[in-house]
Amino acid sequence: MAFKVVIPARYASSRLPGKPLLDIAGKPMVIRVAEQANKSGASAVVIATDFEKIIQVAKAHDVVAVMTNVDHVSGTDRIAEVVQTLNWNDDDIVVNVQGDEPLIDPQLIQEVALTLVHSKHAVMATACHAIHDEATILNPNVVKVTFDTNGNALYFSRAPIPYPRDEEHKQKIKAYRHIGIYAYRVDFLKQYADLTVTELEQIESLEQLRVLYHGYKIAVAVTDNAPANGVDTQADLDEVRRIFLNK
Repeated sequence: MAFKVVIPARYASSRLPGKPLLDIAGKPMVIRVAEQANKSGASAVVIATDFEKIIQVAKAHDVVAVMTNVDHVSGTDRIAEVVQTLNWNDDDIVVNVQGDEPLIDPQLIQEVALTLVHSKHAVMATACHAIHDEATILNPNVVKVTFDTNGNALYFSRAPIPYPRDEEHKQKIKAYRHIGIYAYRVDFLKQYADLTVTELEQIESLEQLRVLYHGYKIAVAVTDNAPANGVDTQADLDEVRRIFLNK
């Protein structure tokens, strides 16, 4: 199985300015992410950025990096520019690994890519894991997903889905937390920019709903283990630094 990884690394961050370049045990965060991605078996790992300093840092660590438009509204748009710039084949599979997840499991990257390989009718694949507590189900910051008998996503929402109407179903509910990692077919990425933004994705603030709205299929891999948290706050950064220093 051949697949590639692209790591979107936008420099601006409201909570942690310059986040991709923040130091984690002697290396910038985005380089730590690239190192994890390289362990996944990917045939290529590329950083997609909008900031020259990130290009320089990547070069210093022998990581390929591509300069992209600063105006992209999502990581998917940034990756779509990369596949055009590098002229990748339409049947290639590309995994989007977020640039603020230095603890991402390489096996999860491979698992999502493999899910798309085996899902011939899907243009994308993603992942989820089971939720076992009510507080998480009700938390609007936790995105939930439901899927059909073939493992294709039916809907993503910040609301509790499925919603148990009565007590009997409440005790039996199976809910799944969406994990924000995606694999794409390159030919679909080349079409993505032409898909109109939809009201659903604006209401939920979930761009993957654009894909479902326009009739495409997203395959969902169910993984047994919850992934490590990404870095969104100073507290997250402090914890990740502690983990790396103790390795």
